Amino acid sequence: MVREIIRDPIWLSQKSREATAADLPIAEDLADTLRANQDHCVGMAANMIGYRKRIIAIAKGPMVVTILNPRILSKSEPFETEEGCLSLDGVRKTTRYKSIRLAWQDAQMKEHIGMLDGFQAQIVQHEIDHCDGILI
Repeated sequence: MVREIIRDPIWLSQKSREATAADLPIAEDLADTLRANQDHCVGMAANMIGYRKRIIAIAKGPMVVTILNPRILSKSEPFETEEGCLSLDGVRKTTRYKSIRLAWQDAQMKEHIGMLDGFQAQIVQHEIDHCDGILI
């Protein structure tokens, strides 16, 4: 189900809790909401649709991938960039990393570890910031 986008910075600045299998319907709603906004959005976190859970969704081409309980294990090659956000007006400067090593769970709650580079790494970093209550 497509959900309304939360734009309240006080709500968005609160940390999210770990996701469980009971939260999988939130992941589905998050993916649906990203698909509905994909013409101007490449990633979303669950707090953007009203749930303080560590769930993110990212666009990988035409596909939308949901990631539960993402954790950055390591990062390298910092760079300065500007980013916008569907929940906030305008763009802001921030530091991101070109490469990250990520741990996460999939929709079957199976644990994964992998590397992300470039724009996909940047998207995931932005959405993990949302999970941590960090607004750019």
